[in-house]
Order: sequence, then structure tokens, then C-alpha cells
Amino acid sequence: MDLNQLRELQAIDRFGTLSAAANALHTSQSSLSRSMQKLESELGVALFDRTRNRLALNEAGTVAVEHAAAILRSVDYMESTLSDLARRQSTLRIGSCAPAPLWKLVPAIAEKDPSILVNPELLDVSQIRRGLIDGSIDLAILPEDPKLPNAVALPLMKEDLYAYLPKGHSLANSDELALADLDGQTFLLYSGIGFWRSICDQLLPNAHFIMQDDYLVFNELIKTSPLAGFITDESPLDRKGLERIAIPLTDECVHITFLLVAIDKPGFRWGDLLSWLETRWALG
Repeated sequence: MDLNQLRELQAIDRFGTLSAAANALHTSQSSLSRSMQKLESELGVALFDRTRNRLALNEAGTVAVEHAAAILRSVDYMESTLSDLARRQSTLRIGSCAPAPLWKLVPAIAEKDPSILVNPELLDVSQIRRGLIDGSIDLAILPEDPKLPNAVALPLMKEDLYAYLPKGHSLANSDELALADLDGQTFLLYSGIGFWRSICDQLLPNAHFIMQDDYLVFNELIKTSPLAGFITDESPLDRKGLERIAIPLTDECVHITFLLVAIDKPGFRWGDLLSWLETRWALG
């Protein structure tokens, strides 16, 4: 007895006749009939009442259909569970506090092993810490060492924030600025900047922020907007032809070395990847 026979038995029950079941299963009536005869022989009981022009399930056949349905549901559940497990085991869950480190990390992982499924997510620092602790995140990108038990932290990249001002702005001729110099200004910001937004909120308490969720729209707006903005040395923003100036910021908190963090614990599957990344990268 095999699973295909049980599915054939179900089809006969569902479609009512041997011919209809054979059509649904894309097989011949004779082949389906032989398969059912073999099943009856293996079970040691007749499952059908047969007449010259008709084949119908008998009482034993009805009981067999019920058991076949239960077996097939169990098999389907097993296959689904194992498929989900395999997908989780092959999916690398990354929580990042900023977008730019993902632009470096994700291609590097693909270079190492294109079969790895990467699930990156932009989260705040507290969410990332919780994810590392409860295991819902495999790798974290953080602006500082979380100092968690058994945490391994590797330097990933540096990123510096700049004021990005229209050339006609009153501060555009400055050689450098502190964030305090910009407090009270109105800024055009892209919403997907991660933890950089928390720095703006903390150190620019009197500033106003106009947020744009769509990066393509933001990229177009910044070209003509009279509003102040920010940019980093890793930004993909197309600066060609823009009447804007990137001015260095002196605040220590806007010069970040991002760390790639993992919790080294039993069952951690990505140790080889971390070792490869550590040897591949130079801090930059």
C-alpha cells in the first residue's frame, strides 16, 4: 500500500465513478482499477461492490476512505512542518538598526553562499536586542556592542552623517556644523533611515521633520526642496546636479562604527559564515 493508492481511493469517493476519478487523476480506468485491486489484495478485504457497469464503495471501502483521509492529512501536515523547518533553517534572519550596513552585508552573504535565504529587517535597537536574546534574530547590526552574554561582535563598516543643505541656506558656507547649530530648522527626511532618526529626535528637539516614505519620491523632492536634510557617506542618493552641499558634523554620535553581532550558543548555524565574513572584510 502506498500514498498514491490512498489518494486514488479518495478520488473515487469524491468523484463517484471510476471514470471520473481516472479523468481527474490523469490516468486510465484500467490502470486505476488495477491499482484498487492491488490495494484490496494488500488489505485483505474488498472495498467495492462491483457490477457490470458500476463500481461503488462498500462499507469497508467507506471506512478505508476515512482512514485514508486521516493518513493523508497527517502526511500533508508532516510535509508542511518539515518544509517550514527547512525554510527556517536555511533563512538567515538579520535585524539592522540602519539601512546602509545591509547594503554591504546582504551582497557579501550572497557571494559566500547564494543558497542562503536572507530575511533582513530594519528595527530599532531595543527590538534587535530582544531578538538576539529570544532567538528571533540570527545576526544583528548595531551601533555599539550590546554586551549580552556570549555575544560575538565584528566590525562591519563606518558611516558618517552630514548636514545636506541647499546652497542658498544660511549655514551652507560653514566648514563644519554641530547638530545644535541646526536645531530649529525644518528637515526633509526619508523615513527608512533607521536609528539615525532617533539621533535627530534627541539632539534636534526643536527641529521639524517632514517625512517621506517612498525613497524614489524622496530622491526627487530633495533635488528641488529648499529644506535642510541629512546624508551619509554611504547614501545611494543621486547627488549629480544637485544644488546642495554636504557639510561635516562634529558631534561624536554621528560617526558610527556598525557591528555585526551574534549570540554564540548551541545550535547556532551561522558560525562558518561569520568566520568567512571576518576574514573577508577590512574595517571600512
